Amino acid sequence: MKEDHIEVEGCITTVLPGTMFRVQLPNNHSVLATICGKMRKRWVRLTVGDRVKMEMSPYDLNKARIVWRLK
Repeated sequence: MKEDHIEVEGCITTVLPGTMFRVQLPNNHSVLATICGKMRKRWVRLTVGDRVKMEMSPYDLNKARIVWRLK
């Protein structure tokens, strides 16, 4: 059975090597995030200060996958 993801929004604070990002959540929690395959395929550029929507697993709340760049 496929597990549900937790959707959260955050702001990119640091760009790390290997398409990894440090993202600050609204509750001041920091997570390590990577971009999803569709964003990688479409060459979506992310920089410091961008607001993003992410999916997190309920089992590991320190990692996330960025699925959308918000305005």
